[in-house]
Amino acid sequence: MLVTDFQRVKRLGRYLKQDRKRLFLILLILLPVSFSGAIQPLLVGQAISVLKGETTLQWLSNYSTSESVRILVGILFVTVLLRLGLQGFQTYNIQAVGQRLTARIREELFSHSMALSLRFHDKMPVGKLLTRLTSDVDALAEVFGSGAVGVLADVVSLFVISITMILIEWRLGVLLLVTQVPVTFLILWLQKRYRRSNYRVREELSQLNADFQENLQGLEVVQMFRRERVNGERFNQTGMDYRKAVNGTIFYDSSISAFIEWVSLAAVALVLALGGVMVTAGAMGLGTLTTFILYSQRLFEPLRQLAERFTQIQGGLTAVERIGELLEEKIEIYDSSSCRKNFQYKSPSNLLEPGEIIFERVSFSYRPDEQIIKDLSFRIAPGEHVALVGPTGSGKTTLIRLLCRLYEPQRGRILLDGVDIKNISLDQLRRKLGVVLQDTFLFSGNIADNLRLDTEINDEELTKLCNSLGLDSFLSRLPNGLDTQLRERGGNLSSGERQLLSIARVAVRKPTVLIMDEATAFMDPSTESTLQKDLDRLLERRTALVIAHRLATVESADRILVMKSGQLIEEGTHDCLRKQGGLYSQLADLQERGLAQF
Repeated sequence: MLVTDFQRVKRLGRYLKQDRKRLFLILLILLPVSFSGAIQPLLVGQAISVLKGETTLQWLSNYSTSESVRILVGILFVTVLLRLGLQGFQTYNIQAVGQRLTARIREELFSHSMALSLRFHDKMPVGKLLTRLTSDVDALAEVFGSGAVGVLADVVSLFVISITMILIEWRLGVLLLVTQVPVTFLILWLQKRYRRSNYRVREELSQLNADFQENLQGLEVVQMFRRERVNGERFNQTGMDYRKAVNGTIFYDSSISAFIEWVSLAAVALVLALGGVMVTAGAMGLGTLTTFILYSQRLFEPLRQLAERFTQIQGGLTAVERIGELLEEKIEIYDSSSCRKNFQYKSPSNLLEPGEIIFERVSFSYRPDEQIIKDLSFRIAPGEHVALVGPTGSGKTTLIRLLCRLYEPQRGRILLDGVDIKNISLDQLRRKLGVVLQDTFLFSGNIADNLRLDTEINDEELTKLCNSLGLDSFLSRLPNGLDTQLRERGGNLSSGERQLLSIARVAVRKPTVLIMDEATAFMDPSTESTLQKDLDRLLERRTALVIAHRLATVESADRILVMKSGQLIEEGTHDCLRKQGGLYSQLADLQERGLAQF
């Protein structure tokens, strides 16, 4: 559905509901500000008329020339002070409302981005997403703070000045208004062209940020493989594309400013020419002509300001468009209505132990032309430890993502304790599942916060749990134990230490089902043997689904599921599958000879 600029801007209204009173006050101030600005040329013209003995204001006829001039100068001084004071108050409140507006939009954008499925994030580079949350929102703040209300103020000023001119001398008033017609049409003509150029600028800036972030994240690979020159050339090309896009907007911006300046000069010359003839003929006084000369300058001032705000306004509309596109992305994975009504999910009473997992004819694909999981069905009994093996690309990791509802299957269903996981709230489902990935992600902050995450546990209980998992020796080596601050992604810890913490934070949550992707892959043999007993205790009376890469892990499993091309081709115990002589037996033979991993 085509969404217009007006509809996009209208959507911003819900972010401004909390500032209705302040917005009403800002709009109310527009009238006295515009009136005080419109009356100033009239006062100057009247002062000249008084000096020439041509005053047209009856109430000044009772005063002498010097008294009349002093009165007019005093009124002019008051209007100047009033206008400056009200404009200052108005500007402060506009900026304050603008910052609150963008804070609310940025908060919703972040929440919405976090709620979008991995399918969206797989195709959206992080750098492009960051551009929408940062520079696009900043552009919106800028256009609201200095553009939107400013344009409205200019329109009100234009209307007041136009009415005042026509009331004073309708012939010159109409003449000046006619000169604004070509300017208005030119602005509308340039709007669409500038808009397209500005959208391209935002897209190129997003690509620039994406390339920069990619090179920073892969800095180790860049340096080891001497990719500095090649990546630098690619980044330079992206920068050149961005520069070309910006040059396009500069052309349109400078064109409108120059055209308005020429038209305003032509209008002043026209007023001088025709007004001079009328003054000579006695049809109009010199004071009135002076008033119109000042009005001709004031009349084009809103258009000049509009030209100056042109970049901001169009940039803001582009930002609104891009922000709207992100907010219009549908959230694919969410709690169903039954989840919201029956939030407290409990395992069915007919099960002796919780933790049963059933896949019923599940099919899934990332792209329509490439199916990853094909009509997959199996059951894992409560408390059973199952190893998942298969060649790279067989769908093992995808299966875990489906179980955690990071993706939704196109067909089939997944049951946990006899209940479709779509009917379990995301919060409860993911509390029941404890996931230890091979690539551990840690947040910046201290170790304790990384272990707690969303679990309420005090320091004393957390320390006891870490000691029970054999982490006391590891924590004792750190300068501040659990309070040790971690750098981004836990950069001041080794891979094995990060994996220790990932196992500990799962233990804190006490899940029903454990999902592990070779949890001890990065640990040295000494650390692994120390932790293995604690892992066995963690696995006790819990269902476990393990993506296994080493034979030792597979042999200890109650059952092994062998996958290939998204299908379950073998299942059974280690000894049983070796006797069958199938794919598992071949992989096991290769691993025993050190030639391959599962």
